[in-house]
Amino acid sequence: MNSVDTIDESQRKAARAAGFAILLGIVIVVVANYGIDFRLVVANNAAETVRNIMAHETLFRINIVCDLIYVTTVVVLLSALYVILKPVNRTLAMIAAVCRLIFGLMWGLNALNSLGALRVLGDAAYLPVFGTDQLQTLARLHISAAFDDYYVGLPFWALASTLCSYLWFQSKYIPRALAAFGVISSAWGTICAFSFIVFPHLDEIVDAYWFDVPMTIFEITLGLWLLFKGLRPSRPTLSDSSS
Repeated sequence: MNSVDTIDESQRKAARAAGFAILLGIVIVVVANYGIDFRLVVANNAAETVRNIMAHETLFRINIVCDLIYVTTVVVLLSALYVILKPVNRTLAMIAAVCRLIFGLMWGLNALNSLGALRVLGDAAYLPVFGTDQLQTLARLHISAAFDDYYVGLPFWALASTLCSYLWFQSKYIPRALAAFGVISSAWGTICAFSFIVFPHLDEIVDAYWFDVPMTIFEITLGLWLLFKGLRPSRPTLSDSSS
């Protein structure tokens, strides 16, 4: 009997861990971006952005902590997905895990860039050689690097999701309709992510939110399914059916 036909306890535990990691990661991103980052960062206005950050430095530092927690959820997720999907195809499961790790590292780099912005705005002895406008611009550049960090990481997240969705479809561990939606939405995200790097004005044709929203919807649905439904029951063996 093929190893995919049976599901062991480690896979079931990994499924619950994956579901929890997906949903926690989504909550962290929403809180960090919409609750903090978008409130402090003012588009095309370095001076106002710096004033907001200095007035709410603790809130800005909480945003950095959120990034680090999100990295942790990514590591938990890629580990859990590898445990679940390696019986289907160990090589593809490993490639997906590595791609998702690279995506997570981009979020870690985002945290470093945010800390760099705070350092520029600090009171180190070497900073007075720069003018106020220069320091504000340098800080804003560090913060703006988050955009590049995400869109460099996005192709790896999308590719990891595409590979995992394919393995979900092959395994039948989740409904095939959900897995098929995952393949389509993730492949779309992969194409958009790579195209955006080559054609930086692509977001004027296709809103950047639509690069990853379908894939995000898939992962939220997957997270809910894994957390509350788990993996589908293993197929009965011959001895089970004859008893």
